[in-house]
Amino acid sequence: MSKTVFSPSIKSRPVYGELEPRPGTAHLVIADGEGAGAVADLVAKAADRAAMLAQMHIIYAPGPNGCDDSAALQALGAAQFYRAPTIAAMLPRLQRVLQDAHMGTQFYLTGTEGLMGQAEREIMATGFPVAAIQKEHRGSTVRRVQCVHCKGVTENVRTDPFKCSHCGLNLFVRDHYSRRLAAFQGVNIDAEEPGRVPPAVERFR
Repeated sequence: MSKTVFSPSIKSRPVYGELEPRPGTAHLVIADGEGAGAVADLVAKAADRAAMLAQMHIIYAPGPNGCDDSAALQALGAAQFYRAPTIAAMLPRLQRVLQDAHMGTQFYLTGTEGLMGQAEREIMATGFPVAAIQKEHRGSTVRRVQCVHCKGVTENVRTDPFKCSHCGLNLFVRDHYSRRLAAFQGVNIDAEEPGRVPPAVERFR
């Protein structure tokens, strides 16, 4: 699956490019779902594929739509490969790996926005420069959304508006994005006229 092209939006909305091989002391790849295709493309573009794979650690989880390309990723032959059942289960592994990471490590994030946002947050928390992080969107466009009222986060939101999984408010999904929270913003859509909620439309797949 080719990378996703998003319509122009507000400044806080993340913009993604294509993963490109870069010189580094190590290559840490974080992916989910269809992001496996971007990883394969990344390796194919490497001038010295064997050398890159010898320094590569891939951490992968299936995507929210059920895509699991872990077998194809493992077959690439990276020095280390780890498959997590979910993004939530992946994060402790990533945190542990980051404890031993050194300057010069290159980070490649690909797949869904929820995965990339949470992985980027963990990497930035360790002090690595944003210039060392590349991101390419592949696959599902479902969103991770924080309710601005109760602060609860709902994963894999597909419709707009949607009902907050924590407080039950009807939320409009904004394009405003918080890197700190790794989430889009959801705002009560019927605050002024309770009960007047437009039909939910599947905007994110």
